[in-house]
Amino acid sequence: MAGSGRFARWDLGLALAALIAIGVALHQLFGDEVGIEREVLTIADTPATIYRPEAGQPGPVVLVSHGFAGSRPLMDPFALTLAGNGYTVVSFDYLGHGRNPRPLHGDITAQDGAAQALVEQTERVADYARAELMGEAEPMAVLGHSMASNIIVRFAQQRDDVVATVGVSMFAPTVDAETPANVMSVVGGFERRLQEEGQRVVAMAFAELEPEDVEFGRTYGDFGDGTARRIAVAPGVEHVGVLYSQVSLKEAVAWLDQAFERDSDGWVAARGPWVALLLAAVIALARPAARLLPRVAVVGQGAGAGWRRLAVVAGVPALATPLVLAPVPTDFLPVVIGDYVAIHFGVYGLLSMVLLWWTAGRPGVRDIAAAVGVSGRTGGRWLLGAAAVTAYCLVILGAVLDQFVTVFYPSIERLPLMLAMVAGTLPYFLADEWLSRGQGMRRGAYAATKVLFLVSLGLAVALDPQGLFFLLLIVPVVVVFFAVYGLFSRWVYRHTGHPLVAGLANAVAFAWALGVTFPMLGGPAG
Repeated sequence: MAGSGRFARWDLGLALAALIAIGVALHQLFGDEVGIEREVLTIADTPATIYRPEAGQPGPVVLVSHGFAGSRPLMDPFALTLAGNGYTVVSFDYLGHGRNPRPLHGDITAQDGAAQALVEQTERVADYARAELMGEAEPMAVLGHSMASNIIVRFAQQRDDVVATVGVSMFAPTVDAETPANVMSVVGGFERRLQEEGQRVVAMAFAELEPEDVEFGRTYGDFGDGTARRIAVAPGVEHVGVLYSQVSLKEAVAWLDQAFERDSDGWVAARGPWVALLLAAVIALARPAARLLPRVAVVGQGAGAGWRRLAVVAGVPALATPLVLAPVPTDFLPVVIGDYVAIHFGVYGLLSMVLLWWTAGRPGVRDIAAAVGVSGRTGGRWLLGAAAVTAYCLVILGAVLDQFVTVFYPSIERLPLMLAMVAGTLPYFLADEWLSRGQGMRRGAYAATKVLFLVSLGLAVALDPQGLFFLLLIVPVVVVFFAVYGLFSRWVYRHTGHPLVAGLANAVAFAWALGVTFPMLGGPAG
């Protein structure tokens, strides 16, 4: 429908409900921060945030660090919970992550490579905390998620002033029977392998224990001599959900309270449901907002492909792309596997474009221009529509992600990476939108083409498991953005009648999202 049309009653109700939900969620989320002071600063070239109670004597210092491809906002549930219980929290962005403009150097798979650089960075942050936030003889604690659990364990093993370590989704090969002091592993209920790893960490400190005999939720050893160990399981959550689980937060507070001999009230920043509500409301609001877009085509444009044509245009690239790229060097960007993802999107999209042209009877340039509508008033409308959808993704949805989930507005050093990602995603999304939209389009076609793309990424990993292992870590991100931008695409196409509006917008938004996710890499350390 055209932007000048009236809102349908259902969409008006949805818009009002979404706005109310946004208001309620924001009220709850900002309410978590009442009584807590944030100080954003730079510590030895490291972007950091200090959280502490506004009133009363600040408590012991806890360093809080994020996992691979994470950033400070992702650790806010722990930072706010600890600060709300009187602790002084120092949260920071590791090299190559979040808003840290400095790349990460060294081999990210080696303990003496990138991991060592992150340990040294943690030491610099700790030295600042020691000099500015605490007394010379006061102890501190550390808490880290996933990749950071390995870093904080190594850091704690070489310090006498760290009295407690909390590893969330912990995997730390250097843990031994004696160090670090008072270590707890918190894992999600769906993280079976990490549960077994946590049991191993507890059992190695006690000769009479076998890993399979270690009980979840039971503390072994004694805090007084630093031998306390425990594995806690947060039920019903996975590798990211564990950061929002109230069980995880309560376990962390209780563990640190015992280590520091404190008695907190146990308040937790239960942000998970409210973040989920806020994101759902902003996504839902896009449906009625799509009514404001200009109508580009009276009759819906697109290939309207049947299943046979879909199988050829999307299926052939799914198989061919990983085979074509397997022998080709793709490390042309200073970022973890981002270069491969960009070129995979690009090759896949170009092959799809060629097959679209071929299966349409090899039309001429004028025929293509007429079908696509790239000139005159129509061309201006679809570009205007694409700009509006892109703005919604980057400004409205992006602001929510940046404030409450993870860094979405990075430092300018990431701009070349994001431009390279757009060069890859643009042909893919333009071809895919045109293929899966149009008169006679098949129900489920849009989802089917995304499944084929994910299968293609899976084949790429199978062909080079060592080089592309980290690709598996971003697949959940790709799935989530496919789902969200797929909804946007559907609503945008319904009201504009042209697939290239969402195609262009999704290409830019997807490239932006992936471009801010991958850690930046430099050359060898030194």
